[in-house]
Amino acid sequence: MQTCFCVVGTDARQRAAAQALREAGCAVTGAEGAGSAGAILLPMPMDAEQTDLARILRAARPGTVALGGRISEPVHRAAQEAGIELIDYFARPELACLNAVPTAEGCLALLMQRRRRTIWESPFLVLGYGRIGRAVADRLAALGGRVTVAARSAEQRANARCAAHRAAPLDQLERLLPGFDAVVNTVPAMVLGRAQLEKLPRGALIVDLASRPGGTDFAAAAELGLAAEHALSLPARCAPQTAGALVAQTVLSILQERST
Repeated sequence: MQTCFCVVGTDARQRAAAQALREAGCAVTGAEGAGSAGAILLPMPMDAEQTDLARILRAARPGTVALGGRISEPVHRAAQEAGIELIDYFARPELACLNAVPTAEGCLALLMQRRRRTIWESPFLVLGYGRIGRAVADRLAALGGRVTVAARSAEQRANARCAAHRAAPLDQLERLLPGFDAVVNTVPAMVLGRAQLEKLPRGALIVDLASRPGGTDFAAAAELGLAAEHALSLPARCAPQTAGALVAQTVLSILQERST
């Protein structure tokens, strides 16, 4: 594929995506080359510097497509005003699936950094068993962790049991929490409110992987002496080279499908 990409942004993930595109045979330019590019690759998320974004999109040729991840409403408006087609590459299921791997590895890194115990023979409670919950639980178990999964869905609980994890309904959370000093949340809803947090041992660690606003009352956690981290964008933070390569692979697939 000989598409010329204008890659906007210079963080580690965008640099890695640009390199992967070059290795795939594409020409790559920075924001200054928007007028000569066939596609514009925006960073994920793209919420800031809307004035610069509008300028970049206005400079693009008719027919140019812009691709971004977790696109905000201001970005949608800027693309619409510039007459540029906008595609959210993070909506692609293959990228969401593959991104679960660096997310899970980043979560394990945080658990090892923030705790004074091994993962081996430690109990962990994982809330939710979707793509990310499954990736986290399976990797914890592979390192010898004793994993319990709490999920609303009976199918998710069955899948967790099939993977040799313990499983319980999410509505039993308050009963479960006293037995865990490490909790990983992947549920994008408020599941760890004050009433639930009060059941945890003092000093317990919570790693919340859910998208904003997360599933934890972080203010209550701090008041209760709990360590709670809203660990967003772990692929970009912990494995930017892999994360960028995955983005590049996904946008190339999108453009290939559009050309056939």
